Amino acid sequence: MKELFAYGEKVHGYEVRVLNEREARAAAGILFVGAFIGLTNGVMLGTAIFSKFFVSFFAIDFTIRVIQPRYSPSLLLGRFFVRNQKPEYVGAAQKRFAWSLGIILAYPMFYYLVIDFQPNPIKVLVCLICMTLLFLESAFGICLGCKMFEWFNRKNPKYCPGGVCEIQIKDPVQKFTLVQKIILSFTLFAMFFGTYSYFTKLKDRTVFTKKIKKLFMSDAELQAIQDQKDAQDYQKELDEFDRDDDF
Repeated sequence: MKELFAYGEKVHGYEVRVLNEREARAAAGILFVGAFIGLTNGVMLGTAIFSKFFVSFFAIDFTIRVIQPRYSPSLLLGRFFVRNQKPEYVGAAQKRFAWSLGIILAYPMFYYLVIDFQPNPIKVLVCLICMTLLFLESAFGICLGCKMFEWFNRKNPKYCPGGVCEIQIKDPVQKFTLVQKIILSFTLFAMFFGTYSYFTKLKDRTVFTKKIKKLFMSDAELQAIQDQKDAQDYQKELDEFDRDDDF
């Protein structure tokens, strides 16, 4: 019975209970895809139906993770896809802490998207933060929650993702030459400038840009735009009426 409620798995050769980082990263990728589909549906199609189902699943899944990850639906999905890969074990304690932070993000989203639907820029920002954390873990193996666990604890955690907790000397393949640094800097600048141009220089040429700009407008700004549109429609009707009188 004690083993049933024990958090993490006991693996020979490891001092503390651990979890398989490979299935955790796979699960993060699966959840990122779900969050991305929900966000694009909301922005492009103006519907939150998919987001409501996803956020409900996300909140339940992370609650199960914090209680007992063996029964988390997303982790089991991740295990299915990486079941033939060699496990990469990480400390269960820091993963539990990171997933607890996920719950802090999940339940406010659940309330404002499912129970009392009130979408606004702040809720969108919370969603984007959540997506960023999922992407960092799935794509790069970076667990920010695990890093925060290290900050809040006096003792360094054991078996962090990617072995970042252990002191190590970087191999030559991990270092950058001068030419590589120049290429990397240019790439980062191009990515930043491209993103900036998409949201500013293209203005209202894309539906996505219009939606994003509208999400971050205040009620007064939205009302001013609507008043201007109403005035233009009224003037258009007057012009059409005057043209009809000419006949």
